[in-house]
Amino acid sequence: MTRAVVFAYHNVGARCLRVLRAHGVDVPLVVTHDDDPAENIWFERVAAVADDLGLPHAAPADANDPAFVARLATLVPDFIFSFYYRRMLGAGILALAPRGALNMHGSLLPHYRGRAPVNWAVLFGERRTGATLHYMDAKPDAGDIVARQAVPILPDDTAREVFDKVTVAAEICLDTVLPALLAGNAPRLPNDIARGSYYGGRRPEDGRIDWSRDAQSIHNLVRAVAPPYPGALTTVAGRTARVLRTRLPTGASAGAAATLAVDGGAMIATCGGGSTLRIDVLEIDSEIQSPGALVRRWGQVLPLA
Repeated sequence: MTRAVVFAYHNVGARCLRVLRAHGVDVPLVVTHDDDPAENIWFERVAAVADDLGLPHAAPADANDPAFVARLATLVPDFIFSFYYRRMLGAGILALAPRGALNMHGSLLPHYRGRAPVNWAVLFGERRTGATLHYMDAKPDAGDIVARQAVPILPDDTAREVFDKVTVAAEICLDTVLPALLAGNAPRLPNDIARGSYYGGRRPEDGRIDWSRDAQSIHNLVRAVAPPYPGALTTVAGRTARVLRTRLPTGASAGAAATLAVDGGAMIATCGGGSTLRIDVLEIDSEIQSPGALVRRWGQVLPLA
């Protein structure tokens, strides 16, 4: 029986771990993370999945610590798999797997290497993304490609909605190619990173809206950081606010840029170049606002910043 040590977290980790077990792969240890109490845990817990499957699991502070690597060596894995594990695996771990160490990445490599690939793809207005299974080496997301599975990004999809598609893409990708991988005849294609792109992690403050940008760019930002991510940040009438859902209406505005007007029961923001953006969900001071409530409290036209 083929044996694999699995490093996993998040929904992709949970689904791909189930795929390995469905194909009869022996998993002597699942390595995951302890949940951060400061983080919004909206995704499936890999530790709970491991418990459900009867698999031992560990959450070391540093998986690359020599003592932990020595523990992994005693398990004699054929493969190492990393499914949305949040830290790079060092050369010592990768060397433990004579048949290869592979990672599942949430983009169509070589594009959007690095952190938060789904959020970046939505932010830049991409119309498709997907999942890629690839070999790991010293550089992140740079090893040879084994399989890819694409999914569409629709114009109003949020990052969460796209991430759900990518999770299914990862499951399909692994399930399809795993028999060939276990048989030793899976494809191994060059990952031409010079033709791709790399992006780092994102912080909540990166979601602050610049109202001088055009409506399409702001719409993409709102979609990229919509809940369960931190949301697009702004101020409305001097109050702390989050824009949580938007839509692109047709036409341009005659109003001043960086203003929010209530028009016919709709909240319409005027952006750079006179373009407009309909705000469907607006939170001010941690409370969701209706168009009527805005008018009663602040008037028909409000400044944005």
